[in-house]
Amino acid sequence: MLDLIVDISNVSPHFYHLDPQKILVTIIRARNQQRHGLQARVTPMRFEGGNLQCRRRNRLYEVQRYFVDGREIFYIVTFCLPRFQNQSLEGKLVTVFHELFHISPFFDGDLRRHPGRCSWHSSDKKEYDAQMLVFAREYLATTQNPKLHDFLRLDFSQLIARHQ
Repeated sequence: MLDLIVDISNVSPHFYHLDPQKILVTIIRARNQQRHGLQARVTPMRFEGGNLQCRRRNRLYEVQRYFVDGREIFYIVTFCLPRFQNQSLEGKLVTVFHELFHISPFFDGDLRRHPGRCSWHSSDKKEYDAQMLVFAREYLATTQNPKLHDFLRLDFSQLIARHQ
């Protein structure tokens, strides 16, 4: 998955700002076998504006910085298995792009904020995901490394069988 994110950051103009060395990819097990529910999430490792500290109600909070192999992690991207892997190829790619687009264009450890009260997905999540589908299709048309997303063509049981 990290190799795919590297390729996306090299090929897709809306994702050039990503620094994959500061992204940690993880998985969690979905609580049930339902198709609907959490597919993935991105966890920012900074407060708004990339700040290490934040004051709320006269209390000062500080971020616990996280390092892996000497690299500071700014974002944790988590995929829920088997639910994520059991989507269609386009569904998986929309999910990947959806989570990566949440990352701030400043890559400062904060999330991208849209104007208005629905600051995470803009005013319409369906429109947000429709835009992610456009980004995913553009990526598929321009990548020079299609093998990097071949594993996304498999469902969860096929992926397990391939790697046992």
